[in-house]
Amino acid sequence: MTKHDALSSKKSVWAWALYDWANSSFWTTVSAGFFPIFFKQYWSAGVDPTVSTAKLGLANAAGSFVLGMLSPWLGAASDKGGLKKKLCFAFTLLGVLATLGLYFVEKGAWFYAALFYTLGMIGLGGATVFYEALLPAVASPRDVDRVSALGYSLGYLGGGLLFAVNVLMFQKPELFGIADGATAVRMSFLTVAVWWALFSIPLFVVVREPKGTGAAGANPWREGFSQLLSTLRELPRLRNIFYFLIAYWFYQDGVSTVIKMAVDYGLSIGLESKDLIQALLITQFVGFPAALLFGWLGSRWSARGGILVAIVVYIGITVMASQLTTGRGFLVMAIIVGLVQGGIQALSRSFYARLVPEARSGEFFALFNLLGRFAAVLGPLLIGVVGLLSSDPRLGVLSLVALFLVGLFFLLKVKSPPRAGA
Repeated sequence: MTKHDALSSKKSVWAWALYDWANSSFWTTVSAGFFPIFFKQYWSAGVDPTVSTAKLGLANAAGSFVLGMLSPWLGAASDKGGLKKKLCFAFTLLGVLATLGLYFVEKGAWFYAALFYTLGMIGLGGATVFYEALLPAVASPRDVDRVSALGYSLGYLGGGLLFAVNVLMFQKPELFGIADGATAVRMSFLTVAVWWALFSIPLFVVVREPKGTGAAGANPWREGFSQLLSTLRELPRLRNIFYFLIAYWFYQDGVSTVIKMAVDYGLSIGLESKDLIQALLITQFVGFPAALLFGWLGSRWSARGGILVAIVVYIGITVMASQLTTGRGFLVMAIIVGLVQGGIQALSRSFYARLVPEARSGEFFALFNLLGRFAAVLGPLLIGVVGLLSSDPRLGVLSLVALFLVGLFFLLKVKSPPRAGA
């Protein structure tokens, strides 16, 4: 590799990783932070908390279902036509515009809030499919754990920094010339849209996408559909990939549910919003170095081993969550989540990148994200439905243990691929 190639590679890695910095603003400020609180207390004012929790769970599930239906076909087409960056841009634009739309939703208009939030989730999830599919193009097999972890660590740092500013806007609106806290929350959605759009630019400008694998002059959409059908027939014979996808489906269901529903759950059991926001901030800043540490452990030890450890910790977190009674307990739980959340996500992404053929990364990462999205259908529904049936949201949280156990079982069936240089 020449010096120029090495420099280009470093630029591509940082440009790629910076997209995590960009889109994590939606995860922190919108999905995990203000949207659940605002949805319950502003857009669903006067509605029973259990009912609003069910509505939020259904909104999450709807977005995941739509994206899950589209992404495998789009992923296969992106491989054939070299369309990963274009599709990433299209979904990013959808997410940014939907986030802007939240600013204009008036008090009590819960349906429009849920609609824009669902579109934002579709934009974020769709963009992530093609962003992650570019990982094998920017990182060598030797560095894939560390590059994946770099992305997640920047995501925690960037998302945490903007969220900290948004929290200050909410708590001290007069410092920013804002009328009140409700207006500050709406303004925070505008800052997310600008942040997401601005820091996405390096990915689209710097990262080079490999040429498509389709035949010259062929229709990538038709070829992609045919390739998808072929892969689905082939998948059960690809035992390592097949078992990992099943494992990921279940344990990521639990992880995603913890991320998406934590604040809403805390409100449902009577915790104060200020304690929940503080806990989310701590999770972000603990997650920054923890994700880097997991990336280092994955490259030195075993990505699969790191994931197994994180699953066991999440089982403990779920049991702990079902017993929470104080804001301090929620804070302790948030610190533990921060220690493993970025790690399990980063190592899952890099471990999977080693398992799949690079020329079909869009297709296989679409399946990866498909299962992540469909997994996120089950988790929020469990929280909502079990909470409604039992009138106790704690039982809904406790049911997530089963998801982690199934994920653990199938991950133990996966054989680690040979390491680069081994």
